[in-house]
Amino acid sequence: MRDPERRPRLQPEPTTTQAQLHRRHSQLEPFEPYLGLPPPRADGQPRRSFHAHQDSTGGLSNASDETRVGDDYYPEVFEDLEKSRSITSITALTPNRAKFQQEQTTRQPTPEEPKPHAHDTSPRPKLPFRQRLRHFTWAWYTLSMSTGGIALLIVAQPHTFPGLRSIGLAVYILNILLFTLITSLLITRFFLFPGTFKSSITHRREGFFFPCFFLSIATLITGTHRYAVPDKTDLTHVPTTILWAIEIAFWAYLVVTTLVAIGQYLYVFSAHKLALSTMMPTWILPIFPIMLSGTIASVIAGTQPSAQAVSIITAGLTCQGLGIAVATMMYAHMVGRLFSSGLPHREHRPGLFMCVGPPSFTALAFVGLAKSLPPEFDFDGDGFLDNTEISTMAIIGAGFLWALSFWWFGIAAAAVVIAPPRDFHLGWWASVFPNVGFVLATLALGKEFQNEPVLWFGTVASVLLVGVYLFVFGSLVRAVWTGEIVYPGRDEDVEDH
Repeated sequence: MRDPERRPRLQPEPTTTQAQLHRRHSQLEPFEPYLGLPPPRADGQPRRSFHAHQDSTGGLSNASDETRVGDDYYPEVFEDLEKSRSITSITALTPNRAKFQQEQTTRQPTPEEPKPHAHDTSPRPKLPFRQRLRHFTWAWYTLSMSTGGIALLIVAQPHTFPGLRSIGLAVYILNILLFTLITSLLITRFFLFPGTFKSSITHRREGFFFPCFFLSIATLITGTHRYAVPDKTDLTHVPTTILWAIEIAFWAYLVVTTLVAIGQYLYVFSAHKLALSTMMPTWILPIFPIMLSGTIASVIAGTQPSAQAVSIITAGLTCQGLGIAVATMMYAHMVGRLFSSGLPHREHRPGLFMCVGPPSFTALAFVGLAKSLPPEFDFDGDGFLDNTEISTMAIIGAGFLWALSFWWFGIAAAAVVIAPPRDFHLGWWASVFPNVGFVLATLALGKEFQNEPVLWFGTVASVLLVGVYLFVFGSLVRAVWTGEIVYPGRDEDVEDH
């Protein structure tokens, strides 16, 4: 019989069943440090708990490999363990946690995740033209810039042959057609997809290519003068309307690019937080258009009347100085980025050629501006500082800057040769346009020094650069056809650094 004095036995607290544990396991987040549980066994038998493999002292028993729990842990076990000891003191768990952390560190992106710099050779499904047009970016103006640069390079050759100028004129006309086509497609994109204009110029990556539009205009202004206006020694048959239109275009270009240089950098400073470890030479592009005002001035000033010529030269020299000064500040960050983070990814290394542009175009502008001064120019009217002294200083400064551009060219070329890009990007055009300035500066210095080996070096470099242009152009056509560019996730409208 039951003893009335005996206290009633306390009922044990309900325990969690194995099915409930499995249900809880299925509801866990996929990323749970040291709590990710294995699925139920295939044979339907319940897995043994952690306690079943411990001896009375709390240590692990010498179970065989077949019965040892391994990774079969349950949440209740860890709740007790965390209250009693540090997780690192449990030898059976430490290797598992280290293995889990290693898997998370080396985990490859899933198909749904973006894959920066992925070398994907699989065929892409065909998309309608409208859908692909949404990814037609400002970076396409690099094609127009490079084409216009080749036209200027052809007309500047010291070693010519019959028909060379006609070839250059054909390239100049091609540049006009390309500029018109690119502009039309961009306008169509902005019209079909409202809001894309604002998003494109404010994008962290695509926005930096917005100044390429003005760089293309710079090549058109300069090319128009080279092919429509003869040498300044024979201006009797040149309509004054052309000279007047070129002068107006120069001043309008200078005003607009000044606003771009200030406004775009101001927006980037206030809207984006860009890490120096991700810096690319494209950060220099907003200052590039106003810097080329000096290059334009060096070309057109020589055919203008004396009063207008001095004003154009003064404005061009000021803008050129602003451009090279800002570029020098950017160089400091770029070199720091190379020291701390190494060379950019192989897909972005052609962009390093952009660093060749500022010093080479500045060297070209120095020589051209000095030569464009009116013959009667005398700053103080005392004969102390005239064209001869100014030309000498310009040549010395141009030589220093040419050496800097050559140094950047060597670094960029070696980086591309060490790890050439696998997928085409419009950034490949950086291997053409900035190097046009380098070759033009070489030819300008060769003419001033009257050094035939330097001139032949410039001629050979011109031929090689035309070959690079044809190679990049062919790669561009192939990339458009196969969907490497102008395709979702493949263009400058996505972040990829």
